[in-house]
Amino acid sequence: MRGLLDTHVLLWWLADDKNLSPAHRAVIADPDNELFVSAIVVAEVAIKASLGKLQAPAGLDEAVRQSGFGELPFTAAHAEVLRELPWHHRDPFDRMLVAQAIAERLDLLTADGRLHAYAVTCV
Repeated sequence: MRGLLDTHVLLWWLADDKNLSPAHRAVIADPDNELFVSAIVVAEVAIKASLGKLQAPAGLDEAVRQSGFGELPFTAAHAEVLRELPWHHRDPFDRMLVAQAIAERLDLLTADGRLHAYAVTCV
C-alpha cells in the first residue's frame, strides 16, 4: 500500500500515543508499505506550535526522516486538484492533504471521519 499520513496520525505514531488505532499502527509498522509525510503536515505543526495551539516535538523534519517516511512536497499540480475539491471540510491543511492523496493516488491514513466524504481512500 502507498499512503499519506494525516497530521494527528504522524504525531500519535511519533509519540507512541494510545490514540493511534491498531489498524494505523499495523499499516505504519509494515515495511512493505510506502508511506509519505507531506510538507503541509510539517507546516501545520510549525504554525500551530508557534501559535501555542499544539505541543509539538522539536526537530519534526528529522523525526520524519528517521522514521523512514518519504517526504511529499506540495506542488502546483496538487493545488489544481485542491481548487476542484468540494467544500465538505473547511480546514485548509486537511484539504491540501486530500488533494495530494488524490493527485498521487495515495491512501490517506486519518482518524478524521469528515475526510471520508472525498474521493480518496481513507484508512
